Amino acid sequence: MSIALPDLAAMEAFGKRIAEKLRAGDVVALTGGLGTGKTTLSRAILTALGHRGDVPSPTFTIIETYEHLDPPVVHADFYRLEEPSEVEQLGLDDYREGAALLAEWPDHAGGFANEAGCLQIALEMADEGRLAVVEPGAGWQERWP
Repeated sequence: MSIALPDLAAMEAFGKRIAEKLRAGDVVALTGGLGTGKTTLSRAILTALGHRGDVPSPTFTIIETYEHLDPPVVHADFYRLEEPSEVEQLGLDDYREGAALLAEWPDHAGGFANEAGCLQIALEMADEGRLAVVEPGAGWQERWP
């Protein structure tokens, strides 16, 4: 399924749709080149879940947690990982327990497509906006669109 995101308002509305259906254990796997809106969409999801304040890009910290949300959320950016095995060193499984994961550059962490609760979203540039290509995993089939 392809969804046109012509502007920031559309990106925020898309983030809200995802947030309304997000559950603990889910993964929102965000792919796309630099500047395609992965962090912007993550911020929209976190804001829709009720987070107030800054949402720093986890490019350098790799993992940011939002335990006060329902469900709790782990926002991770795996861009700087050189090997998927580095995910174990980060303790990602511990962070994920009871939380949803927003994963930017998921392929650098070995991917999450094999998980039933994975919503894969590939973002790409389109005219002046973005295009989101969405592939819901088995756990999202009843919830999406």
